[in-house]
Amino acid sequence: MRIMLTGAHGQLGSDLHEALKGQGHSVLPLTHADLEVTDAAQAEEAIVKARPDVFINTAAFHKVEECERRPDAAFGVNASGAMNLAKVCGRLGIVLVHFSTDYVFDGSKQQPYLETDLPAPLNVYGASKVAGEHLVAANMERAFVVRTSGLYGLAGSSGKGGNFVETMLRKARERSPIRVVDDQVLTPTFTRELAAVVSQLIHTEAYGLYHISSEGQCSWYEFARKIFELEGLRVDLQPVATNQFPSPAKRPPYSVMNKSKLQGVGLVMPPWEDSLGRYLNIRAMVQEHAPAPRGLKSPAAAVS
Repeated sequence: MRIMLTGAHGQLGSDLHEALKGQGHSVLPLTHADLEVTDAAQAEEAIVKARPDVFINTAAFHKVEECERRPDAAFGVNASGAMNLAKVCGRLGIVLVHFSTDYVFDGSKQQPYLETDLPAPLNVYGASKVAGEHLVAANMERAFVVRTSGLYGLAGSSGKGGNFVETMLRKARERSPIRVVDDQVLTPTFTRELAAVVSQLIHTEAYGLYHISSEGQCSWYEFARKIFELEGLRVDLQPVATNQFPSPAKRPPYSVMNKSKLQGVGLVMPPWEDSLGRYLNIRAMVQEHAPAPRGLKSPAAAVS
């Protein structure tokens, strides 16, 4: 298949690129400089010219606090941008893969969310992603909309924005006290394994909305504790409440997602603990041949 891929240098985009190439697909990787999804005319010109079989959109405005300050930009990329792609892909019969988030939920359910559960976002980021989901569905039928959660990947560890795992390891090196929230429960997801499943999903015709994250659940504090355990590190780590980290954006206290629909098409994700172990092993091998990352930022309202 011929595949166009936005956000090709990001954590998820870079892993999708590798997974798709490994399957023998022809991949046209695009960065923000190559394609501005909020520009409907530019999006149409690029897609019409390339005529891919599949268009995978990982472009997103996803800095949660920044979304609160710039709602127009958040809705521009996450909603209008998704609509621009869906209109062209729908008209040309191109399959679209679009990514959304567990932050579409408010966390009040306290058990894994189904695709049929009603979204109730607490912040602008989540609201803009819900809008994008609906705009894709309204403009085409042959689309996969994928909600995922707590992403971390090797591109982040190469200094392209960072991720939670790298933030924890940096703080451990600095020997500073580490305080991580213990009242936000989610499922961390290794982007390489998400990419592997998505690259299989596109071979089906089971279009629609899917929850795809690792299996299991943990708080950010439990995630951090497992990182240090697997790396054999002794640190000053303590759990704290979310209200210890003032933020303009509210976050769901529980955003674990049920993956039974994904399993229904024969695809599964591994437990988050196993995925983290694989990430750390791969990271160690990669860093034998690359300089250590610097200047990584921690997710707000998760760690101090």
